[in-house]
Amino acid sequence: MNMSEVFDLMFEIKKNYAAFDVSDDEVDRHYKYLKDFPFDAAMRNLDAYVKANSYPPKIADIRGRLGDQIDSERSKLQAAENEAYLVHWSLKKSEPPPNYWQSVRERLNGGQS
Repeated sequence: MNMSEVFDLMFEIKKNYAAFDVSDDEVDRHYKYLKDFPFDAAMRNLDAYVKANSYPPKIADIRGRLGDQIDSERSKLQAAENEAYLVHWSLKKSEPPPNYWQSVRERLNGGQS
């Protein structure tokens, strides 16, 4: 996120929370902690936050749980891949390859069987 996007983000926060501090020091502080974060993700997180909270967001609220979001997306992709395999094997009326279910169990257990 660049400085201009930080201003846009803070302007959006100020529109929803009149008491939100937009001083130069706060703009600099937000930039320091948000410069490595994607603007569109910050705006999505802010939009969700505004719908559920009556007090201004902290930087952590703006960043959201990006790691959790990435893990969730990875899990969804992996589930879709497994489902595609199962459909493929079902259509061919064949069994999954040997140790397939064991590898699925290991992934579900975080690599431990």
